[in-house]
Amino acid sequence: MSRTLSPIDIEGDVAVGYQVVRDVFHDNFVRRGELGGACCAYVRGVKVVDLWGGVRDKATDAPWERDTMVLVNSTTKGLSAMTLAVAHSRGWLDYDERVCAYWPEFAEAGKAAITVRQLLGHQAGLFALDEPIDRGLLLDAARLDAVLARQTPAFEPGTHQAYHAITLGFYEGALLRRVDPAHRTIGTFFQDEIAQRLGIDAYIRLPDSIPDTQLATLSPPGRVEMLVGFPIRFTFEAMNPHSNIARALRGSELARDVDRVYARNLEIPSGGGVATARGIARAYSVFATSGRDLGLTPATLEALAAPAQPPTEGFHDLCMKSDDVRFSLGFMKSTAEWSFGSPTSYGAPGAGGSIGFADPDAQVGYAYVTSQMGTALTGDPRDVALRHALYAAL
Repeated sequence: MSRTLSPIDIEGDVAVGYQVVRDVFHDNFVRRGELGGACCAYVRGVKVVDLWGGVRDKATDAPWERDTMVLVNSTTKGLSAMTLAVAHSRGWLDYDERVCAYWPEFAEAGKAAITVRQLLGHQAGLFALDEPIDRGLLLDAARLDAVLARQTPAFEPGTHQAYHAITLGFYEGALLRRVDPAHRTIGTFFQDEIAQRLGIDAYIRLPDSIPDTQLATLSPPGRVEMLVGFPIRFTFEAMNPHSNIARALRGSELARDVDRVYARNLEIPSGGGVATARGIARAYSVFATSGRDLGLTPATLEALAAPAQPPTEGFHDLCMKSDDVRFSLGFMKSTAEWSFGSPTSYGAPGAGGSIGFADPDAQVGYAYVTSQMGTALTGDPRDVALRHALYAAL
């Protein structure tokens, strides 16, 4: 039985056989509360879905356009992890080496044995900082590095997993500057070695040159939706300022800017990325295929596709309060609770609904971004519907 859809203006293209994805994208506006967003997918290196629609600014009804970018929160973690993967492929970094082999000061406060793999797998116990995270700290690399180096782990590294919601990116940035012969920041490195090489609109450090009119503003979920949409245990944890997750999220608010939509020339590598869905999907497509366009080696790609290695006490996350969230080498891995692509897939979802990932088995690079934040923790219904349609069309 056919159904009639309301007249939502959807822009972009889909390849032959992928019309169902366009239908679902349209349906998101009709049935799932979409405001504005974009979805893009590559299969075996070929772009098969590139859609956008709705509005980028709820206050003005300005339309979402082809090059509209939006803050993607923790989806940024995948972009940051890509930089370390490039460093690994160049032989600058060994995932199983101790962090202090590259950054001697990191060994302070009982951190000498922490490996790069443990740090990137959220197993280092460094999910919060004892000192406030403010803009001044982030603009002073030497002071930030000193704060990071003297932080004491919250538990014995390698024994537990605790989501390093914001701090992970700062540690990644400090590590990358030490292994990169040019000592570039993670945002500069991403632009030089990934974004510019691929010709994509994606930034870890948003420059002043990007006009405000190219940026979508995030609309928060309603108060009732926030109260009933999140799991009750998570809601209570987040409301407690002394909880692990509340402490782990400190600093995430710095990505917003009341005058310029998003902060400019500020690096928050775990949550401050601004991008198009097309840019994120294109980057993941390289990782999902040969990696040739970024000089990725088979050894790096095999490491990224491999299963996550558990801490000694298992994968129960002390911040997320979940038993089935897994991280590996800076990315999230697909699990039964938070499933995306195949078991070899890796990527990063962001608060509000955005996600990007690589699926090496199906050779898929995928991304979804939105201006209307949702409340689902383990797969936004809009994104899940799009991915199901995409994989049904493969």
